[in-house]
Amino acid sequence: MNTLQPPEEPVRDDGPLEASDRQYPRVSGPPPDRPEEGTSDEADSGLSVIVEEAQAEAGADPVGASAVGRLAATVERLRREVQAAHAAADGRALIELAKGVLIERFHCGPTEAAGHLADLAEQTGMSQLELAADIINQSAQDSFAEAAHDFISRTNTANETSDRKGRSVAVRLRAAESGALAADDTQAVAESVLQHALAPLGATAVAIWAAGHDASLTLAGNAGFAAEEAGRWRYVPPGVETVARRALTERKTVWFQALAEAGLPSISDYQATGGGRVAVPAGAGGRIIGVLEICWPHRLAPQPPQIQRQVEALAELCAHTLETHTAAVIGSPGAPNALKRDLAELVDLVDGLYDPALVLLPHLEADGHLTDFRIHHTNRHFVDPAGRPRSAVSGAMLLEAYPMAAGDSELFEKVERVHATGEPFHAQRMTLTALVDQVPLEAVADISISRHGGAVLLIWRIEDEAGRLASLLQHAQRLGRIGGFEENTTSGRITWNQQLHSLHGLPPTAAPIPLEQLPAHAHPDDAVTLGRFLHTLFQHRRSASTAFRLQRPDGVTRHVRVVAEPVLDADDRLLAVRGAFQDISSQHWTEVALAATRDQLAHTEQESAERNRLALQLQQAIMPPTRGPIDAPGLSIGVRYRPAETEHLVGGDWYDAFVLPSKQVLVCVGDIAGHGIEAATSMIVLRNALRGLAVTGAGPAQLLTWLNVVAHHLTDPVTATAVCGLYDPSRRILRWARAGHLPPVLVTEQETTKLPLIRGMLLGAVAQAEYEEGEVRLEVGDRLLMYTDGLVERRDSPIQDSLQHLIATASVATQSLEQQLDRLLTHSRADTDDDTCVVGLQVE
Repeated sequence: MNTLQPPEEPVRDDGPLEASDRQYPRVSGPPPDRPEEGTSDEADSGLSVIVEEAQAEAGADPVGASAVGRLAATVERLRREVQAAHAAADGRALIELAKGVLIERFHCGPTEAAGHLADLAEQTGMSQLELAADIINQSAQDSFAEAAHDFISRTNTANETSDRKGRSVAVRLRAAESGALAADDTQAVAESVLQHALAPLGATAVAIWAAGHDASLTLAGNAGFAAEEAGRWRYVPPGVETVARRALTERKTVWFQALAEAGLPSISDYQATGGGRVAVPAGAGGRIIGVLEICWPHRLAPQPPQIQRQVEALAELCAHTLETHTAAVIGSPGAPNALKRDLAELVDLVDGLYDPALVLLPHLEADGHLTDFRIHHTNRHFVDPAGRPRSAVSGAMLLEAYPMAAGDSELFEKVERVHATGEPFHAQRMTLTALVDQVPLEAVADISISRHGGAVLLIWRIEDEAGRLASLLQHAQRLGRIGGFEENTTSGRITWNQQLHSLHGLPPTAAPIPLEQLPAHAHPDDAVTLGRFLHTLFQHRRSASTAFRLQRPDGVTRHVRVVAEPVLDADDRLLAVRGAFQDISSQHWTEVALAATRDQLAHTEQESAERNRLALQLQQAIMPPTRGPIDAPGLSIGVRYRPAETEHLVGGDWYDAFVLPSKQVLVCVGDIAGHGIEAATSMIVLRNALRGLAVTGAGPAQLLTWLNVVAHHLTDPVTATAVCGLYDPSRRILRWARAGHLPPVLVTEQETTKLPLIRGMLLGAVAQAEYEEGEVRLEVGDRLLMYTDGLVERRDSPIQDSLQHLIATASVATQSLEQQLDRLLTHSRADTDDDTCVVGLQVE
């Protein structure tokens, strides 16, 4: 609209409400079906009854149909006239308010203002009602004006800016405001808001909740709900989670597309159940006074921002109404005398507290926003964490006196939340920080924050040294399961702490048990021990301690240690006995379990030692560590065996060399997987089996094939590696085969090299295996070395490097085969602490 001027002056075209740019929303929804005035509502309801009865009578009696029809038409006409009168009354309220603005603006009379309004409406092409709403918006510049302007700026087409009765958003919102301001109570406000502003949006019911100082909710007004339903929801106590409380605690608008999906109870009837809901906190001056809850009968689609802004503007209207009809912010200059008396009573109450307390009043900016809290009063027992006097903080702002309250402790945020929602806050061991000369001084305190009317009460209890030590002692007794006692021998009074009652399995109200009655509550076998304890304590008057089994009333037996000392006067007379009980059940059973574990471990170690000793004896009986040369035709055979240094690693390395009936010489070396007596016994089985199979005259490959069957089908299957050679002295030919074993090393005058790695799987891996056989011709002086992996294997290098080192060591010439075998053991670089077996052959 153009800036308001008298009609005879030229109209400027740079105003914010120019008619060519103005658009008004058309919001779908049912027309309001109830009038604003209570008497008209009764008349309209009576007309509806007459119409229904007339129509029913006309349908039942065709003869009188014409008369009744005329009656029904008359009643319907009267209904429309009543509704038109209501709409006209709403419009007249806005027009009269706009006239008042023009009177103040142009300094004219009421008649001239009416003429100005008519002329301006004619010039802008608007109705007087819409023009009146725009005049009020331009003059007020409040939330309703912002909501209307936001809706117009976001709407693209002119036909979307008004409802089906031609009323713009500004008209609807101002009509709702006019009705609310003229209402006598919150109930009438709810009806006006629903009729004028929310029904065009499709809403069917509205509830206005007033928030109590204890975060409770009271139904202050409602429209669209049945009377019985409203009665059931008249009061919601603190702690009950509802849709309205969700908006209160979160301090923001909450939207639910369907109430059934929200999982929260709320006021509803059969029409609104399952429909959409929105709850908007209604606040003023940083304090949430209530909640506006709106109901739709159908699932609610996500709403555009302009609709959300309208809903928030209506919540502000409800907040103003609740504040007007309940109470203003206490402590403000315009507060009623009764509220000022309440503040004075709160100050008197705070002065009676023994803990430091602050009475805080909200400090509002000119626009009504909360920025801080003013310290209105400090009580007589006030102790500042920084040591400042009461006068240094009284009257100051909270953030000025305690700037660190907005930091890590979030104290200011807690105070602000309590002031907004009314829900009290309590915390233990919260850090209070005071900033004095830019130096932060901290104190640990228990905090309590509560709202009383419009004031906030902040109480803290700073933990002093004595209290801190008492708390530490209490926790130490709890963790150590210790209960203290004192027994006055003169008066007979016995004092127990709570932990001691718990240890005895007694309620805190039960009478303590005297020391002299302990034997009656102990295991009978501990009676003598307790008797000595009591005799030492009461007769010899010396400190004493003992352990016994306490039998509690609940049937549980606990192992308890009691320590006590006498308290004597100046004449060595016994005044009292004090001491402590400690539950040592866990320690007792731990010691029992530990003793049993020690016994079991000792038994296991003894068994293991016996098994290792037996395995070592068995191994040494078959393969002694040293053995002289073996005589064979045209061949010299030497053997070296070195057992593992650790006895529990007794392994299954084995060797054998003997002359067959065919005058051929069988030489073999093997290694059983594993250690201990199982490996030693498996080694004996394979060694003896090979001896028995060798007398058949079969070659090395066939012998290993049979030996694989033996290894695979033992009662406890084993796996092993082996190399087997059969030497023919007449031809100096060595036939050999391997089963997963390292190849032999051949030492000649020209070179030292390992034999080719022929195919052969380890013994016992599969039921059937075939082995390849190799053949090598030996010359006089040639030496052949067979060995197990204990000679070459290292953890930090590959096996190929170890074999190269073995070949280099064997290349050094020695005078005899025996010297060469000793040199191999001496210069071995193996680090696995495994047993080692080496067999050497030299052709003569």
